[in-house]
Amino acid sequence: MRHAKAGYKIGRTASHRRAMFRNMITSLIVHERIKTTEIKAKELKRIADKMITLGKRGDLHARRQALAYVRDKSAVKKLFEEISPRFAGRAGGYTRVIKLGFRPGDNAPVSLVEFIGTEASKGSKKKKVEKKIAE
Repeated sequence: MRHAKAGYKIGRTASHRRAMFRNMITSLIVHERIKTTEIKAKELKRIADKMITLGKRGDLHARRQALAYVRDKSAVKKLFEEISPRFAGRAGGYTRVIKLGFRPGDNAPVSLVEFIGTEASKGSKKKKVEKKIAE
């Protein structure tokens, strides 16, 4: 039985999954929104919210914890100096997952993960977001 085992396995080994999400969270911090499959987006949301919480703490230990996961100094700097201060008055829910439809090749459900408060999220309609990504 899988009691108290949070998270999706998504058909990958533990090391592959860990490396994939490290790369994805780095891309999310750098670009502030990424397009991926729905299951990966839901799992990435959990990690991203934890990274924002570390950024809001802002002390040296939190920075080192973030560096242990992200491994890109410029991304961690952006997380602590630009992204986290935006959410100073917010108690959680720093990211959103917007469902975009299905991928043409394999019909996998595709979603957009973005930080709350980015330009695309102002009045975020699915069509507007799809149009901006297509460009």
